[in-house]
Amino acid sequence: MSKILSYEEKDTWIHQLSGVTKLIFFLLWCVVSMMTYDTRILIFMVLFSLVIFKISKTRWEQVGSVFRVIMVFLIFNVVAIFLFSPDQGTRIYGTRTVLFHIAGPYDMTLEQLFYELNVVIKYFTIIPTVFMFLVTTNPSEFAASMNKVGISYNVGYAISIALRYIPDVQGEFTKIKHAQEARGIEMSGKASLLNRIKSTSSIIFPLIFSSMDRIDTVSNAMELRGFGKHKKRTWYMAKKMKKNDYLIIGLTVIFAVAALVFTFADGSRFYNPFI
Repeated sequence: MSKILSYEEKDTWIHQLSGVTKLIFFLLWCVVSMMTYDTRILIFMVLFSLVIFKISKTRWEQVGSVFRVIMVFLIFNVVAIFLFSPDQGTRIYGTRTVLFHIAGPYDMTLEQLFYELNVVIKYFTIIPTVFMFLVTTNPSEFAASMNKVGISYNVGYAISIALRYIPDVQGEFTKIKHAQEARGIEMSGKASLLNRIKSTSSIIFPLIFSSMDRIDTVSNAMELRGFGKHKKRTWYMAKKMKKNDYLIIGLTVIFAVAALVFTFADGSRFYNPFI
């Protein structure tokens, strides 16, 4: 059984980078992606994200299931934007080019399509980097990295433990799924999408309860060992910063500053091809 979003040790230069470097890159990358609506910058970021995703040697089996869930969420998000704000693109770009009328107040405009295209691209700038970050960073080393940038080690440990338990939760889900199938409940691709959603939903609640039991066990064990007593702690898995780490951090900062300057050069964060 393949592990979803779990760390695997591989011989790539991305794996060799410090968790601090990857965390800084990820945070700055997200800031730029959230701030800019310049299509040119976003397309460059998508292409670069796909390149580093490929370099990290991340297998589709590790991210495929999560990616499909994200795509469903993205579709709902795009539809919701249009339903609740069908003229958002028109207000942003200042023009209105109607392609066709749908019903009532809903017109499909070129400006709205372009705006929602940018929303979709923004997702794709971040998704590959999220996957790459999770599968190339040791959870323990990640906790140490968060502490190095000023985040409490209690928070770092909580996130580290959550990442460590992703494979365990996946295994628990598979066990429950197989038990359901043994009782005659069809959950494979042979069943309709609606039936699969209903069957999967019935797994969520026992999975939540079993996860809560596991959380209680871990928290009690950590409390008995005096976790959190001191304000600081040492780290066994911490990596020292090397030349490549400083180089990547420097290039990331330069790119983030340049991208934001380019974005706001005309006083707006929206690239407007309609003027």
